[in-house]
Order: sequence, then structure tokens, then C-alpha cells
Amino acid sequence: MFEPRNEGFAVNTTTRIAIAATLAAAALLSSAAQADESPWVVRLRAVNLSPANKSDANAAAELPADVIHINSKWLPDVDFEYFFSPHWSGELVLTYPQSQTVSVAGTDIGTFKHLPPVLTAKYNFNPEGTFRPYLGVGVNITLISNVDLAGGAVTLSKSSVGPAVQAGFDFKLADHWFVNADIKWAQIRSDVKLEGTKISEVKIDPVLSGVGIAYRF
Repeated sequence: MFEPRNEGFAVNTTTRIAIAATLAAAALLSSAAQADESPWVVRLRAVNLSPANKSDANAAAELPADVIHINSKWLPDVDFEYFFSPHWSGELVLTYPQSQTVSVAGTDIGTFKHLPPVLTAKYNFNPEGTFRPYLGVGVNITLISNVDLAGGAVTLSKSSVGPAVQAGFDFKLADHWFVNADIKWAQIRSDVKLEGTKISEVKIDPVLSGVGIAYRF
């Protein structure tokens, strides 16, 4: 008389164990899916550099204010981002040395190159969503080289260090893949010297507007 009850109890126990195991496996799979994205992100962007083109006047050199101009241009950049937590990350933006043309009162006087890496700390507002906006603040370190202005008579500072800010978003297209839009402002300043004497300070201070793709490992 007790055999059916024992069988029923055995079936119920087995069923309960199977259900518990299934739920545990589902929970583990769900956690694994949420943790599927690694902390590393790589982006490739096309960026438009638009300088502020501000410069100091110099009466002795007969140099009006804002007469020194540097050309706008498109350039590629690649950045590497690491998430320290779901909301906080660090981003390093790199490119290769960029050549710029300098003009004074509309007349080209030569070129120089600059390498402007930017390092920012970012706050990500919706790190697990499809639309992932962010804000960042950090530092820009610009290295200036290959200065060839006015036949060597005009020189620039060799480096510039200043703040940088950014805003943008990633939009998820598929697993791991995103489209990115980003805008930055960086402070870049340089002394302008004529035959060793400072005649102005140029404030490049560019706005960098970029679009590209991102891959989160």
C-alpha cells in the first residue's frame, strides 16, 4: 500500500530537483549573458578637427588679434576604452601625427605636425542599453614637431597640455557591435616666436566631431 506513495514521492522529488537544476542553470546563463560583454571597447572614427583660430595681437609686430589661422581637416582616430565598473570607464584616443597649414592674414606661411592624444574619464548613463550616452573629462597632451614656417623664422612650442571634455553615445547594432558619435573639445595652445622672440600665442582649441564604429569584446 505504501509503494504508490513512495513512487509518487520519488517522482515529485526528482521533478523538484530537475526544476531547481533548470532554474539554477537559467540563472547562470542569464548571468553569463549579462557578463558576456568584456570591459574592453575599441572604436575607429572619422573625425573633423575644427580649430578656434584665436591668437593674441602684437602691436610691435603689427600683428592683429586672431589673424593666425590653422586649417580644418578630417582625420582618423582609434580609441581604447576600459570599464572599471558598469558606469565608469577610461578612454585613450590616438591618431598618427597630423599635418596642419598655417596662414597669416590669408597667406600660407608653412606647415607643422602635431600628435594630440586625449585621455578621459567617462560616465556611462545606460551601460547595458541599446542607446548608451556618456560624458567625459580629461587631459590632452599635444606634441608639436616638423615646424616649417616662414622659412624657419617662425617657431612654435614643442608641446601643449590642457583639459579636454567629451560627450557622445554608442548605439548597439548587434552583439558586440555599435555605431558611435562623439564630440570633444581640447585646449591646445602654442607660443609663436619670430626669430626667437615671442610675438603671439595661438589658441587652436579645436572641436573634434567624430562618427565611427565600436566593438566591445
